[in-house]
Amino acid sequence: MSNLIDIQSQIEKLQKQANEIKAKDFATTVKDIHAKMQAFGITVKDLQSPKSGKAGRPAKAKAGVAKAAKAPKAPKAARKVGAPVAAKFRGPNGETWSGRGLTPKWLTSLVAQGHSKESFAVAAAPASV
Repeated sequence: MSNLIDIQSQIEKLQKQANEIKAKDFATTVKDIHAKMQAFGITVKDLQSPKSGKAGRPAKAKAGVAKAAKAPKAPKAARKVGAPVAAKFRGPNGETWSGRGLTPKWLTSLVAQGHSKESFAVAAAPASV
């Protein structure tokens, strides 16, 4: 029991020390922030405005600066969403798999039985000229 009591008293002492260090560092940090706010002309209102997300631009430089007109964006290349993909593997019962996504159960079980995945590969169609 005496060990527990000793440890608890040490914890209390360390908590007090931590609080003192935190209070000391807090005051120093606040002074640093005030100095930087004065140097850059930042007000509390600048910190609270919803447009304060633009870092690196001084508050005074915003006034009177016209925004450049943005060029319209070119449309993105059209993708065929959901377009069928040719089968790369065919199972003994006619099942097919494109080779994309998770390996289907029929192929996983055949590979587990000792077959090679390549033995179920579909022969590539000859290129048309």
